[in-house]
Amino acid sequence: MARTSRKKRSTLTNRAVVAAAALFLGGGGLIAVNVYASAGEGGSGAPPGQFRNAARQMSTIDCPDAGIALPDVPDGARPEVDRELAAMDTQITDAYREFADRKERIARDPELAGNAVLGPLRSRRAASLDRIGTAVERVEGRRPQGLEGLAGCSLRADDDNGGQGGGQGGGDDNGSGQDGGQGDGQDQGEGQDQGDGQDGGQGGDQGGDQGQQGNGPEASDFVDIQSVEPAADRPRNRRGASRGTFTTDCGRNENGKFNPDNVIAAPGVSNGAHHMHDYVGNQATDAFAGDDQLAAGETTCRNQGDRSTYYWPVLRLQNGQDEDDVDADGGGRDQNTGEIQTPSQVTLTFTGSPAGKVTAMPRFLRIITGDAKAFTNGDANANASWSCTGFEDRQLKDKYPICPEGSQVVRSFAFQSCWDGQNTDSANHRTHVAFAQDDGRCPDGFRAIPQLVQRIVYDVPPGPGFAVDSFPEQLHKPVTDHGDFINVFDDKLMKKVVSCVNGGRKCR
Repeated sequence: MARTSRKKRSTLTNRAVVAAAALFLGGGGLIAVNVYASAGEGGSGAPPGQFRNAARQMSTIDCPDAGIALPDVPDGARPEVDRELAAMDTQITDAYREFADRKERIARDPELAGNAVLGPLRSRRAASLDRIGTAVERVEGRRPQGLEGLAGCSLRADDDNGGQGGGQGGGDDNGSGQDGGQGDGQDQGEGQDQGDGQDGGQGGDQGGDQGQQGNGPEASDFVDIQSVEPAADRPRNRRGASRGTFTTDCGRNENGKFNPDNVIAAPGVSNGAHHMHDYVGNQATDAFAGDDQLAAGETTCRNQGDRSTYYWPVLRLQNGQDEDDVDADGGGRDQNTGEIQTPSQVTLTFTGSPAGKVTAMPRFLRIITGDAKAFTNGDANANASWSCTGFEDRQLKDKYPICPEGSQVVRSFAFQSCWDGQNTDSANHRTHVAFAQDDGRCPDGFRAIPQLVQRIVYDVPPGPGFAVDSFPEQLHKPVTDHGDFINVFDDKLMKKVVSCVNGGRKCR
């Protein structure tokens, strides 16, 4: 099966040099850029490993996620707050470009990195945070506390996976760390620790050659799936469990619908995600699509009663081939380069609860699963799950799988399956839904809804050499994988979903 359906252009120069220039930060990092740029031309004569180590010392901009500090934004302030949060993401992206523009001067004067880039970034963030505080104060009569302390950013090593978010993670781009965020994602990823410290399994240095230099991924982001231990079993079904399923067929994005918008977390903002998304289902989805536009939109789903929006970051081969978005927002301008892959298979299944019956999802319910900023936020809300066909009892959370010959890469998302019974969204786009607890029950105040499980399969060459799109500062780390869903089932079809799931039937 063809690996991509997109037009592509061969590149005559190594665009990885450009990516490296934009993302290897600080004095040592910029020396590493010069090494990559002069490979085969003599270079500086210093050992390559020395420069790689220096580059790893400071290679990503780490900024506090303001969304974590704003779990309760009043409705009247949310549009302005969302716009400012999206603007702060753009500010970080612009800072990467500014490092690249000044790379030669910073190489001569490393202090210029702080004075010319991080200092102005702090000022721009402080202005956005002030506007956020004013918007909330205008509605509530008081300003949120502690916003001023979120303005400063630092440089950090790209191999420090712990992040500074500690136990709190973010949303698709501005979520909140909630207790429920550790449910399914943690259970599904129990195999990932087996891959740590193996330097990419079979990948070795191959990943560094095939990968996207400077912007990730690197060889240590990959692990041989055959070295991973099977994950623990999911909770057993209790008496009265809802054992049925409903599967909706919405295609594999054969239409080639892409955009870098983030309609849930950054509505009304073009390029709110700073990475490209695959879309199946609703074809009206972009940053400016409200409920009315989605209700009237066409759908790729076979059952026309499902006009839901399903989207996730594209997966690209890091093979030196340019896509049509190489000079576009979300693509090359945001350090996402390479050949976009069309999935070989996409399965969208709604499952039940092991603890009881499910209730209908409300129309226009919005759910973000996983955390697009997990590399810098920490993994509290991470829900990435990577595997290979034939090995899906082995799941990876923070590594890409190296699949054996004949096996395909699988990325899957089990969405939150508990709803607060009132809201279709929340200020941080998380607290209105939750994961089930370890025993399969919903937290107090939540009710079980059909759980969306997405399974996306790719026919890519064995070994390292692929990555998901990401925000520039997230370096294409596998832990940042995430999925988004807006429920636009009509009432009749949603009733069928609930009936099938609760009745123990397998329906389509």
